[in-house]
Amino acid sequence: MVGNPMFWLVPAASVVALTFAWFFFSQMMKADEGTDKMKKIATYVREGASAYLRQQYKVVIIVFVVITIIFSILAYGLGIQNPWVPFAFITGGAFSGLAGFFGMKAATFASSRVANACRHSLNAGLRLAFRSGAVMGLVVVGLVLLDISIWFVVLNYFIPEMDGGYQLMTITAIMLTFGMGASTQALFARVGGGIYTKAADVGADLVGKVEANIPEDDPRNPATIADNVGDNVGDVAGMGADLFESFAASILASALLGAAAFIKSPLQTNAVIAPMIIAAAGTILSILGIFLVRTKEGATQKQLLKSLGFGVNISALLIVIASFFILKYLGLPLGIWGSIIVGLVAGIGIGQSTEYFTASAYKPTRKIAESSATGAATVIISGLGIGLVSAAAPLAIIVVAIALAFGFATNFDFSMSELNFGLYGIGIAAVGMLSTLGITLATDAYGPIADNAGGNAQMSGLEPEVRKRTDALDALGNTTAATGKGFAIGSAALTALALLASYFEEIRMMFVKILDQPEKLINGVKAIDAEFIDFVKHYEIHLMNPLVIVGVFIGVMAVFLFSGMTMNAVGRAAQKMVDEVRRQFRTIPGIMEGTGEPDYARCVEISTKGAQREMLAPSLIALFIPIVVGVIFGVPGIAGLLLGTISSGFALAIFMANAGGAWDNAKKYVEEGHVGGAGSDAHKATIIGDTVGDPLKDTAGPSLNILIKLMVMASVVTVGVAVSYHIF
Repeated sequence: MVGNPMFWLVPAASVVALTFAWFFFSQMMKADEGTDKMKKIATYVREGASAYLRQQYKVVIIVFVVITIIFSILAYGLGIQNPWVPFAFITGGAFSGLAGFFGMKAATFASSRVANACRHSLNAGLRLAFRSGAVMGLVVVGLVLLDISIWFVVLNYFIPEMDGGYQLMTITAIMLTFGMGASTQALFARVGGGIYTKAADVGADLVGKVEANIPEDDPRNPATIADNVGDNVGDVAGMGADLFESFAASILASALLGAAAFIKSPLQTNAVIAPMIIAAAGTILSILGIFLVRTKEGATQKQLLKSLGFGVNISALLIVIASFFILKYLGLPLGIWGSIIVGLVAGIGIGQSTEYFTASAYKPTRKIAESSATGAATVIISGLGIGLVSAAAPLAIIVVAIALAFGFATNFDFSMSELNFGLYGIGIAAVGMLSTLGITLATDAYGPIADNAGGNAQMSGLEPEVRKRTDALDALGNTTAATGKGFAIGSAALTALALLASYFEEIRMMFVKILDQPEKLINGVKAIDAEFIDFVKHYEIHLMNPLVIVGVFIGVMAVFLFSGMTMNAVGRAAQKMVDEVRRQFRTIPGIMEGTGEPDYARCVEISTKGAQREMLAPSLIALFIPIVVGVIFGVPGIAGLLLGTISSGFALAIFMANAGGAWDNAKKYVEEGHVGGAGSDAHKATIIGDTVGDPLKDTAGPSLNILIKLMVMASVVTVGVAVSYHIF
């Protein structure tokens, strides 16, 4: 029914991933949670995170109902969309939400246990934090593979056989909608969670550390619990939903491009399932890599990074070997193997570049720390400069990756006759980049767990050596989180390019299946026989077409408008948090002496309400701008829109993630006793820089990664509107 028995490796890998996720979760739950005070603080955080997610999901469900109704009208009322689309959209959102929820549950249970493990050794803390993060990584990849497997089997059963390879074209086009559901949920999770966590973080830092001169995560600070809750709803639940849709979109876009590239070939089915099988193999090999991560007591930052890198790199090396035999078994051109390697190497290259510009072990971050000697202004200038410079290397890497991935897939024939094969190579390079997501996401999710462990240790009054160990893990987490964001943003660029190509395949499907006009001439060729380049010429997609230029500028505008709105949202929510923390310091007796207890719940409530109120407007931009542009400017306008969004969004996201990560680690470098040490004027200057960087690296920056793909997805799914109802 699914064409090749090797496909069943995909659901099998899903079961294995989810089984190991449960195993790591069970092992973590058996660990000692520590003292009664540690348990009490962990309970506050756990309850706050759960309460926030419940509120967020209520809002998201309403949005999903509205969008599903719109899709149903397009499908059943206007007849310009496949009837399966509304259902695929809902399941994508549901599975994405589940991935974030399960990861957050693991993280909130892990923090006090990691803090307690650090009472014994650094290695014990690292292993427990990392394997708790692995729960998130394995749940994400497991649920992606499970949902894709289910849909592929179901649609193969219900979609009838068609001439010319159009059954698989139809199936993969429908499944792409599942990716849009995941992207929509992910954007709300990232934006809402990012606003929540940064409002709390900024309030805690500005009033507690700068004005009151008390340490980070001090229990006297009313915003500390909200700050720790924010780490879980933003950096865990939001990140899980984010990388869920990244993984899903790369696989689904490649599957559709494979169906198009091999449309009249007996290898079409194998080309469609190849990205699924490679992702499945990478998932299994990621589990092996997770077991390889360990370190020694007293390890330096470079040694800790090396410990995590060892597991990631071994998994990457093994997937290179495995993918060769997978492609050989499937009978696909081995040039595609080169594209997979390119994706993997590009991901590692972006990760290494990110590490260099954000880790305190290297010059850029240390220069920011050293600039603090002359005040906050020079810290901000230095961070902005390093952030801008840091975008150059990832952009260059992606340029080379696109050219090589295309070249390997076409035997370096860059003529238009090989365009479909080259685009398939680019899509599968994105799959290669994310093939070991099970372990790379574990290194990312590990960061907020370590951060929460440090907060728990501080608020519980544990011995200074414990806090020193958690700080070492936390500083490492800032770098691994920035590296994870680099992977996500890099894959977004490749995936978005593949999705842009998928847009034109959807246009072909629109004429052939939905509008039932297979004989319509496209560039002098029947629609059923037309290729990518025929549609490009038919719609005059070139830089001399003013509709394309208009679309490019709207795409750039959308990226900056979205970023500005999310930054301002953090600013407004943070201002309310600052006012509340100041009020409590002023009016609650005994806070500073440690005899009075702050009103933690009030700060949690402020962050929750602020995030719910502020997340809707920027999130809806991504959904409705493509529809509006499609209605007004048609297909040429959409092509320009997506080009502008992808190019500007990628560069801006890299800048934001790296600048924010560098400012954060510069602050920690000073806290370790360099420049002026904790409590000095230099330290306060780096806190200001970190505060500026917080919404960049944890709200606007990572959300851009989703914005890029969601705008492409929204354009792909509503292609019927642009084709049938445009004004120009």
